Amino acid sequence: MTELLAFLTELLGPAQLARLRGSRPGESRFRLMFIGGSTTQPTVPIQRVQALVGIALTQGWDIESMLGAAEIPADLLSEGRSRVTTEQLSMLVRQLWRVTDDELLGFGSQPVPRGTFRLLCIAVLSAANLQSAIARFDDFGRAAPGMPRIRVEAENDYARVSIDISKISRPVDLLVDTLIAVTHRFFTWAIGRRIPLRRVDVPYDEQTYVDDYDLLFGAPVEFSTGRCALVFDADALMAPIVRDEDALNEFLRDAPAGVLTRRNYATSVSNQVRVLLSGGLSGDWLTVEEIAADLLMSSQTLRRKLREEHTSPREIKEEILRDAAIASLVRGDETVAALSRRLGFSEPSAFSRAFRRWTGSRPGSYQR
Repeated sequence: MTELLAFLTELLGPAQLARLRGSRPGESRFRLMFIGGSTTQPTVPIQRVQALVGIALTQGWDIESMLGAAEIPADLLSEGRSRVTTEQLSMLVRQLWRVTDDELLGFGSQPVPRGTFRLLCIAVLSAANLQSAIARFDDFGRAAPGMPRIRVEAENDYARVSIDISKISRPVDLLVDTLIAVTHRFFTWAIGRRIPLRRVDVPYDEQTYVDDYDLLFGAPVEFSTGRCALVFDADALMAPIVRDEDALNEFLRDAPAGVLTRRNYATSVSNQVRVLLSGGLSGDWLTVEEIAADLLMSSQTLRRKLREEHTSPREIKEEILRDAAIASLVRGDETVAALSRRLGFSEPSAFSRAFRRWTGSRPGSYQR
């Protein structure tokens, strides 16, 4: 454990210590699978866990017991290609909340007791529209000094909502992303319709291996901007608030931990391809031509768009296999031999080699 702490301290630094077919003619597989949820749940890059562990390091909390409660082997933290399931990340976040009684996990200028966000949300439900709700959100936040201030500006048909983190000494990447995602999810929920983001601005540098931004935001991310902000079409500001307190209780049932696991915002071509390919785990894998037809483009265009996103159909298929393998190993409900057969490998040794290539570790590292 001493070597692990030394590794994380060095890694995070002083400032950072997060195939189905259409059942009716003409209906695409993509639509059916997206609505039906027949996709393999993406895993989370280990850097998200490292960020949380970095927070715990600075506070002197019992890291080992928290990781144990979340069923995350500590050895995974030293391999940059490691992944965890969304359930494991949620468990870790909840462990930290229980320990700290701070909804911002020490990220604010002072602690924000659990339940503060719910009270803030209740205060804005009677606002006439989203713009006035944001203003009320900020006014209420003054009564909870640990909550970052929020400001909205509209210009040239775009609205930018900025979250002031200038008083925060260490803007941990995961918590910046969580603040933005929670804010966006709440606005979307409050007006009862999706608010497509045009851009997300974050103050930190881009990290190698962190690949879940499209899943969180469904929008381009600008790094190293010095700001924490989300940009969307200004007409959404005039949308009326349509929710009440009963609906709020359901929305907050697993928030804000659920924000990082409610992955329904992806808009990239690669994630659309993933939705289609996921059916291969229980049947035949779609060909590139079949995927392109479902996405209403030529196979050449599909390959080009995927190259622009730095991936390929083969890489996406391997990511699906990787995530399915990790989920099974964490659950512990089948042997490595049975898992390798289910995923289509000729023998367990071939699966083990592929798994090490995907994650940098042997399958046994992920088992309880």
